[in-house]
Amino acid sequence: MRKFLTTILAVGLSAGLAACSTAERPTAPNTEGPLAKVRIGVGGINKVIYLPAMLTERLGYFTAEGLEVELSDEQNGVNQENEMLAGHLDGVVGFMDHAYTLQLKGKCVRSVVQFANTPLEKVMLSSKDAATVKTMADLKGKKVGFTSKGSSTNALINSLMAKAGVKEGDFVGVAAGAGSTFVAAIENGGINAGMTTPPTSTTLLSKGTATTLVDLSTVDSTRKALGGLYPASSLYMPCDWVAAHPRESQKLANAFVKTLRYIGSSSAEDIAAKMPADYAGGNPQLYAASIKETKEGFTTDGVIDPDGARNVIEVLAAGIPEVASGKASIDVAKGYTTEFVTKVPKA
Repeated sequence: MRKFLTTILAVGLSAGLAACSTAERPTAPNTEGPLAKVRIGVGGINKVIYLPAMLTERLGYFTAEGLEVELSDEQNGVNQENEMLAGHLDGVVGFMDHAYTLQLKGKCVRSVVQFANTPLEKVMLSSKDAATVKTMADLKGKKVGFTSKGSSTNALINSLMAKAGVKEGDFVGVAAGAGSTFVAAIENGGINAGMTTPPTSTTLLSKGTATTLVDLSTVDSTRKALGGLYPASSLYMPCDWVAAHPRESQKLANAFVKTLRYIGSSSAEDIAAKMPADYAGGNPQLYAASIKETKEGFTTDGVIDPDGARNVIEVLAAGIPEVASGKASIDVAKGYTTEFVTKVPKA
C-alpha cells in the first residue's frame, strides 16, 4: 500500500511538448486560475539518491512557489511508474532511463529536472566472496541482486554483466529490495553481490559485511564502468501533463533547482539535519556519511548531460534485448527537457 506524505507542489510543463503524449492531451494549457495539485511518487523516499524530493518540502521551497504536492513512497520505481501511467500520479522521482524504455511501448515521459548525471549507486560484494570475485565477470553463476524486476538497478546489473561478457541466463538475478532486506540478503547469503544506494551501501561498508565492487556514484568511476555518464535520479512526468501545465512546471523547476543549489553549498551534516529524524535509522552519523558519499554527484542546475542521455540508451541496449532491437527508433531528445530549469532565476 502506498504511504502518502504531505508536501507541496503542483507541476506542469510547456506547450512545446505537443508531439509527445501518453494519452489524449488537453486542448489547452492551464495558463490561469488556481495552480493544480500534483501527486508525485518517489521510488524510495528515504533513499539518498532521491533526497531532493523530501528535502525540497522540508526547506519550504514548494510552499514558497505556491505549489501543493502529495508525495507517495514506494521502495521501487516500477510501482510508481505504473501508478503514473494509470493516471494516479502526475510524476515520479526516479531514474530517467524509464523515459526510453517507455518510448518503445508507445508512451512519452520525460525528465523535467535532472537531479544527477550518474546513478549514485554501487555494486556491493559480500565480504565472504571478496577473495574470489574481483570483477563483474567473476559473478558468473552467482546470485546478483537488484531492487525489483524491471527496475533501473535490474537494467544496470544486466548491462554491467553483459559488458563483462556474462549473459543474463548465466547468473541468478534476485529481487533483493532495498534497505534492511538488501542488507539481510548480502549477510545471509541470499545474494553474492547486488546494486544498491546509500544509506544501504554505507551501512554494509560500516559493518564490514560488504565491499564496493563497482562504484557508479562519481563522474570518473561512472565513465570507467559505463563508457560515459548515465543521467539517473530525476523528476520525470508524462509529456501530455507537462504540456498542459506550464505554470506549475516552471515553479516545480524553481523549487527543485533551489534545493540542488542548497545541496551543493551545504555540508552533509546540515542536509541530514533538515531531513525527517527517522530517515537516519537511529544512526545520525551514518546517515550524514551516506549523504556525504553522494552529494557531490547531484547537479546544481537540474540540467541533463546530453551525451550522457545518449549513453543511457547504449547501456540499456547492452542488457535489455528489447532496447537493443529498438534503439534506432528511440528519440533521445524526447526523453528530457531543459526548458524550465534553464529559466530558473539565478541564485
